[in-house]
Amino acid sequence: MQPLIDNARRFGQRPEEFAGHAEGQSPEVLFITCSDSRVVPALITGARPGRLFELRTAGSIVPVHGTGHPSGEAATIEYAVTVLGVSDIVVCGHSHCGAVGALVRGDDLTAVPAVRDWLAYAADEPKPCDATDPAVAQAVQNHVLTQLLRLRSHPCVERRLTEGRLRLHGWYYEVHTGAVRQHDAGTDAFETL
Repeated sequence: MQPLIDNARRFGQRPEEFAGHAEGQSPEVLFITCSDSRVVPALITGARPGRLFELRTAGSIVPVHGTGHPSGEAATIEYAVTVLGVSDIVVCGHSHCGAVGALVRGDDLTAVPAVRDWLAYAADEPKPCDATDPAVAQAVQNHVLTQLLRLRSHPCVERRLTEGRLRLHGWYYEVHTGAVRQHDAGTDAFETL
């Protein structure tokens, strides 16, 4: 923890670099990804503060809209699209994802009931794939496509898509190589960026 504290102290010694942030934010992209500590959106994209509006959930999960329960995920999506007017949304899954891996393998999650309930509530049954692949690559890529479909259930997203003012992107990040792939609708495959 001490190295993090030391960096935070040094970080706050450059107020001139951050003064403009008090005037507000106008990010271009809502970046939805996993809470996994190996996935760092600003590092992956090179984005400076104010460029990405981030939503991080266990498993990069986007709940379907209209479940009748208040949702921080739905509020974040609505705010990004309606108030901030982002023009792009990226759903970025990653290799070696514990949440997707647990779904694919059918892991017993009784010791982590909140995780079990989140996955049961917010994730669809995974498509058949190689459960022995430690990267769970195909499963994660399928999962990303499912989350993109779920985004369309949010009225603000569907409205902006219909107006041609929003684009959706599916990304797959390899934590073991740093490579990023994007889903290409034409080939229905994840291609190198």
